[in-house]
Amino acid sequence: MSDREATETSGKEEISVEDEAVDRNIFRDCSKIAFYRRQKQQPSKNSTYRALLDSVTIGRESTSFQIINEATKLPLLAEVYGIEKNILRLKINEETPLKPRYEVSDVLISKLNTVRLISCCKDTGNLILSDEKGYLKCHITENPFKIDLVSEKEVVMSINSLGQLYFEHLQIPPKQRATKEHEKSTSIDTSQEDQEDLGLWEEKFGNFVDVKANGPASIGLDFSLHGFEHVYGIPQHAESHQLKNTRDGDAYRLYNLDVYGYQIHDKMGIYGSVPYLLAHKLGRTIGIFWLNASETLVEINTEPAVEYTLTQMGPAAAKQKVRCQTDVRWISESGIIDVFLLTGPTPSDVFKQYSCLTGTQAMPPLFSLGYHQCRWNYEDEQDVRAVDTGFDEHDIPYDVIWLDIEHTEGKRYFTWDKKRFPTPTRMQELLRSKKRKLVVINDPHIKVDPDYSVYIKAKEQGFFVKTHEGGDFEGVCWPGLSSYLDFTNPKVREWYAGLFAFSAYQGSTDILFIWNDMNEPSVFRGPEQTMQKNAIHHGNWEHRELHNIYGLYQQMATAEGLIQRSKGKERPFVLSRSFFAGSQKYGAVWTGDNTAEWSYLEISIPMLLTLSITGISFCGADVGGFIGNPEAELLVRWYQAGAYQPFFRGHATMNTKRREPWLCEKEHTHLIREAIRERYTLLPYLYSLFYQAHVASDPVMRPLWIEFPSELETFDIEDEYMLGSALLVHPVTEPKATTVDIFLPGSNEVWYDSKTFACWEGGRTMKMPVTLATIPVFQRGGSVVPVKTAVGKSTGWMTDAPYGLRVALSTEGSAVGELYLDDGHSFQYLHQRQFLHRKLSFCSRVLTNSCADERGHFSSKCVVEQILVLGLRKEPSSVTTHSSDGKVKPVAFAYCARMSTLSLEKLSLSIDADWEVHIQ
Repeated sequence: MSDREATETSGKEEISVEDEAVDRNIFRDCSKIAFYRRQKQQPSKNSTYRALLDSVTIGRESTSFQIINEATKLPLLAEVYGIEKNILRLKINEETPLKPRYEVSDVLISKLNTVRLISCCKDTGNLILSDEKGYLKCHITENPFKIDLVSEKEVVMSINSLGQLYFEHLQIPPKQRATKEHEKSTSIDTSQEDQEDLGLWEEKFGNFVDVKANGPASIGLDFSLHGFEHVYGIPQHAESHQLKNTRDGDAYRLYNLDVYGYQIHDKMGIYGSVPYLLAHKLGRTIGIFWLNASETLVEINTEPAVEYTLTQMGPAAAKQKVRCQTDVRWISESGIIDVFLLTGPTPSDVFKQYSCLTGTQAMPPLFSLGYHQCRWNYEDEQDVRAVDTGFDEHDIPYDVIWLDIEHTEGKRYFTWDKKRFPTPTRMQELLRSKKRKLVVINDPHIKVDPDYSVYIKAKEQGFFVKTHEGGDFEGVCWPGLSSYLDFTNPKVREWYAGLFAFSAYQGSTDILFIWNDMNEPSVFRGPEQTMQKNAIHHGNWEHRELHNIYGLYQQMATAEGLIQRSKGKERPFVLSRSFFAGSQKYGAVWTGDNTAEWSYLEISIPMLLTLSITGISFCGADVGGFIGNPEAELLVRWYQAGAYQPFFRGHATMNTKRREPWLCEKEHTHLIREAIRERYTLLPYLYSLFYQAHVASDPVMRPLWIEFPSELETFDIEDEYMLGSALLVHPVTEPKATTVDIFLPGSNEVWYDSKTFACWEGGRTMKMPVTLATIPVFQRGGSVVPVKTAVGKSTGWMTDAPYGLRVALSTEGSAVGELYLDDGHSFQYLHQRQFLHRKLSFCSRVLTNSCADERGHFSSKCVVEQILVLGLRKEPSSVTTHSSDGKVKPVAFAYCARMSTLSLEKLSLSIDADWEVHIQ
């Protein structure tokens, strides 16, 4: 196996299951990052800035003014923009840089609609800017420079109130400096000793030396969030949902890295980065989006609210309340300061504000919400056939089987191993006959091979990332020596997209979809197992400027390729391990190389919640754990958790035991089957949630504080979550559990056990008995959840299967829900308005199915076959259906007084027609 040997000890296959701990010598902690040390060591007296308000220029789109460093006298240019939906944008750049500084492109979805800010007050040392309606208002203080964001006469956020604005101006390299006088004028002392310590022009880590042709260029800024002590976001870290206070050397790191078996409860960067933070308190939610693709560190310091005594004299000591406050400091290696302040005020408002900047979650094809079966690697076509047959023989639905790197000819992507997969088209036709799909892996590294057509064509056209000396960058990855496609180049993306055409990708069909892995990018013998920062990309930009966005560009190109191969008709499915802000527009992500341990199951929930609130709804964690062999109980519990999460895939590495569901003991196979089947039952609800994520930015998987923003108890809960607004899910994540403590929010809410239909009042923690068969799921009173009443072999078999409606009544006896339906695979819902959007409401003992969006038109053969009403306190005397043409029909019903449930069976109510069910 010479290709594997080429990876030597850097390949994943050489890491044993018994030695899973991350080697921290491979990865840097904050204390070893030079630009972070410089900003932490810089004396505050040298970083005081003053705004020159006599330089203010108010234009149609922005207000600009100069900021000057009091020590160096070097000027910066600040620009303030008002953007629709109550967003404020602040840009700070050098006024006259030696060369342009990198600004992130291709993340913002379009030219932003600006709102003109006017000067509503200007006096000595102060400037107040506001939009015409007064929703956006900022108070700029001259000396020292500070900006206060004001809402409803309250200062919500302050910028640079701690004086941590930091900006390293680009300099002429020391060897090119003509005189010592010029050297003294730079912003940093560049003596030989200081250069060595501060890493100004060179930085050493292990055996690697990072030569910085542009010198030091880091930036930083602080934000004080007044009244907030709960902050969330900035994925990806294997950490709690609520962000923790940081210490010196313990900042949250945003730097995309291939970390095999990453440590949990750690702030080190792993596969993806979204530099977006949300803060929530009673009455307001706000967000900070730091648009920078270079390595970024985030410090957080929360001071809780306190009361202190003003005086000890007299019988009643006077006390004053000091509000809580969270200070957030962003520190990036390069680029400019480009930050968007999202003013809310509600969680939903913040989600919409962020999506109007970076886009909403792409509408996925329906099959991708089913169950995915993956392994590194299914051996050959016979293995694929046997696994596919196994699901049918054991009556377990699934939609997609995946092939890892071994399916290719020597790790050459867009090829097939001729011995293992000699007839890939025939293999796919077998899957097609079962209405299933295939996903294959496609990584950014291209094997250096003069006989490999993809390599030859890319090299001829100069499509690889370059070294600083001008040659093609080469590093070791799965194929051995590899070059890396420069996806930052639009021409490379266009060419790469064309490789997915059926004529180019021999052996592919329209049921083949793509998995982008190793795209941090992973370089086995590189610094921190990634690309050298001084590698050169399109536009002569160094890799350090755009490292965190590299993976997004590959996923973007891949999604476009799949769309192009269908001539723009079909939705793509692309899973990417690396991601950035805006990745939601192109597909799904997952939490990477996790481990088959209970703690990784537990941490997957806050990791997915954090992804969800930062725009990436289509996310999941490898069920069972990628590394190691899960005990049977853990595997069952992971399937139960995964069934209620957006992306549902079982995956395992090559040196683990096979774990297809039927290889367990009979009782465990039964429990896994039941969990997967429940997932398929819920697909109508899930698909409707994804439509809302697509059009209205609402996360599919939600922390409790989103649905209950006024309940303090929900703000730090991360072991349970809402799936949409209707279902509360509390996965069991501890071994041998016999009870689970579940918090049911809402003092005016009522909750129904989804299996037993037992009813519970909200605003309490309940101790629920559990067995291995129990999945604690509760339906919220006041909701209607659409389900399928029959489960097929895959989603394709369930197109015309009947619907059921689970109606859970509120304390007022009402409920509301919705159902979204389209063809499940094309863009016709968008281009031709071919969709069905129905509103389901229960009020005054009448259930109504009506149109929620008149623009849609789509015909469905489906009928509502069953209706279950929970919480109906009085037994009906009769139940009748009323069609839109006035026909009234009696309906047989069953009522359980003990459980207050009404069950209607054998109905035939068209889902695309208006009708009512009257309960007398």
